[in-house]
Amino acid sequence: MAASSGKCSFTAPVAARCYSHAMVESDEEFDARWVTYFSKPDIDAWELRKGMNTLIGYDLVPEAKILDSALRACRRLNDMASAIRILEAVKDKAGPHKDIYPYLLQELRPTLTELGISTPEELGMDKC
Repeated sequence: MAASSGKCSFTAPVAARCYSHAMVESDEEFDARWVTYFSKPDIDAWELRKGMNTLIGYDLVPEAKILDSALRACRRLNDMASAIRILEAVKDKAGPHKDIYPYLLQELRPTLTELGISTPEELGMDKC
């Protein structure tokens, strides 16, 4: 406020923008980062859930190789419930694109068989 004139004076706020100077990650680097994350031999249940929650939060459906490493982490932890949740989350994430989930199941079939993991459909959970 200007005391001498008796009138108020205001300073307009200045818009500030913070731009990131971070490197842009390629699709291959993104996939490799998540495969490495889930492939850690000492991953615990909390890290598995945290990683999946973060991954599902992105605007994408994870690649089969990422899901493969996540399912293998579930098996190392003997956490079949999380494996089923991962498959359910991927099906939900695929949304209206009905060809994505069957494609991922086709790609993951050898891993699912090797690890003894049933799909939600095989367990009758799609009928609920």
